[in-house]
Amino acid sequence: MSTSIICTSLFFAWPDGTPVFEDLDVAFGPGKTGLVGVNGSGKSTLLKLIAGELAPAEGAVRVAGEVGYLPQNVTLDTHLRVDEALGIAAKRAALHAIEAGDVAEEHFETVGDDWDVEERALATLGELGLGHIQLDRTIGEVSGGESVLLRLAALLLRRPDVLLLDEPTNNLDLYARRRLYAAVSAWPGVMVVVSHDRELLDLVDQIADLRSGEVTWFGGNFSAYEEALAVEQEAAERMLRVAEADFRKQKRELVDAQVKLARRKRYGQKMWDQKREPKIVMGARKRAAEVSAGKHRIMHEERLTEAKERLDEAVEAVRDDDEIRVDLPYTAVPPGRTVLTLLDLELAYGARVAGGLDLRGPERVALVGRNGAGKTTLLRTIAGELAPVAGEAHAHVPLRFLPQRLDVLDGERSVVENVARFAPGASNNRIRARLARFLFRGARADQKAATLSGGERFRAALAMLMLAEPAPQLLMLDEPTNNLDMASVRQLTTALESYEGALIVASHDLPFLESIGITRWLLLDGELRETAPEEVG
Repeated sequence: MSTSIICTSLFFAWPDGTPVFEDLDVAFGPGKTGLVGVNGSGKSTLLKLIAGELAPAEGAVRVAGEVGYLPQNVTLDTHLRVDEALGIAAKRAALHAIEAGDVAEEHFETVGDDWDVEERALATLGELGLGHIQLDRTIGEVSGGESVLLRLAALLLRRPDVLLLDEPTNNLDLYARRRLYAAVSAWPGVMVVVSHDRELLDLVDQIADLRSGEVTWFGGNFSAYEEALAVEQEAAERMLRVAEADFRKQKRELVDAQVKLARRKRYGQKMWDQKREPKIVMGARKRAAEVSAGKHRIMHEERLTEAKERLDEAVEAVRDDDEIRVDLPYTAVPPGRTVLTLLDLELAYGARVAGGLDLRGPERVALVGRNGAGKTTLLRTIAGELAPVAGEAHAHVPLRFLPQRLDVLDGERSVVENVARFAPGASNNRIRARLARFLFRGARADQKAATLSGGERFRAALAMLMLAEPAPQLLMLDEPTNNLDMASVRQLTTALESYEGALIVASHDLPFLESIGITRWLLLDGELRETAPEEVG
C-alpha cells in the first residue's frame, strides 16, 4: 500500500469534554514525516490514537502492518532483565535450550526464523551507545536517556512496519542524540516523529503541520518548512494589509452614502412640506428615491460584508500563535552573597563533589554530562529530596527546583488547584491571572493535570514555581526545554535573561544554554569539575 496510516473523521475529546479533534482526516505514507505544531495542538494524542493507546469517540484509524510506538515519557521496571525489556527473553531462552541439547518443538516455534536475535540485540545496543549494558543483567537505576534508548532498541529489534516517535531526544545527551539521529536516518520503513529538535526534524522527508485540528503538508525537512512558511506568512500579511485597507474604505463609503441619503431625504421632505409640486408627482418621486436609497444602502452594506469576510480570511491566514509570557518575581541576589555551598559531597549512585564548591551571587551555572552521570541526583540532593551518602549541600537562600519528569504536579487536581498548593496565600483571582499568562485561560485552568500535553504540563509546573512562596533566589531547572515548542523556548529564554537570582540548569540543549548567558560550566563525570563550553559534548 502506498498509504500506511489512514485516519478518517476522527473525533476525540478529553473526559471533561474538551475537544482535541473534530472530524479530522489525515493519511501518512512512506518515508519519514515530522509532525509539528504548538503545545496542546494534539500531536501526542494523534500518535496515541494511531498506536491504539487511545480510542476515538468517532471515526477510524487504519494502519498497514505492525506499529512500534515510543512514548514521550518512558519508564521501565528496574527489576527487569535487559533481554526482557528488549522483548527477546523467550527467544533467548529457547535458543539456549536448543544449544544445550533440548530439541523440544516449542523451542523451535519460539525462535522461528530469528536465530540471530541475540547478535542483533547486542549490535543494536552497541549502535545506540548501550554496549555496556549486558543482556543478562537487570536494568537497575538507568537514566531517563538510557530508558529512551533501551525502548528504542526494543522497537528496532521488532522491525515494525510503522514507527511512531514522540519527542525521542528528550533526556538524551549529545552523544546519545547523535546515535538516535543515525538510527532515524537509517530507518527504512514508515516513520512519524513528533519533536521540537531541529536537527532531528531536518532528517525527515516531509512536515505535517497540525494546527486548529487540521493538518497542512509541506514537502522537505524542517528547514524547508520554515522557509516555505516564511514566504506564505509574508504573502498572508500583505493580503491582510490589503484587506484592512479595503475594509476601512468600504466603511467610509457606507458612511458617506448614508450621509448623502440623509441629505436627500431631508430635501425631499422639505419639498413635500412646501408643496412646490403636485402631490402625485412628489409621491412618485419619494417612492423612487426610497427604492434607490434602499438599493444604494444594500449595495454598500454587501460590499462592507464582503470586505469583512476577506479581512477575516486574511486574519485567519496570518499565524499569531499564543506564546507564554513569563515574568519571574524580583529575586535579585547581591554579587558577593553565597547562595549555595557543596562540601565533600558524595551522591547516591557514585558521583561526588571533591572538596568544596560555592555558588555566589547571580551566577548562571550550566550542569552538563552524559546520561546517567548523576546530574538529576545532584539537583535533587541540593533541593533536599535525596540525602547525600556523605558531605553537605546547603542552600543559603530560598530555592525552587523544577524536575525533569514534572512529577510535582498532582494529576488528579486541576491546574488551578496544583498552583494553589504551592501558594496558599494567593487569591484565586491572582492565580488565574498568572495562569492566563501561561495560556491557561478560563476552563483551561480547570483541566486536570493528567490530561495535559507535555508542554502544557511544563507550563503548569513553571507557573506553580513562579507563584510559590517565598519567591526563589536560586532556581534549578532539569532539562527545561523538553516538550516545549520553539515559541515557548524563546519565551523561557527571555524570562531567564531577566531573572536576577542564581540559576543552575541541567541540559543537553547547547543552543538554549548559550542563549541564557551561562557564566560557569560544570561537568559531572564521576566528579564535578569546571569545564569550558567548547569541551561540552
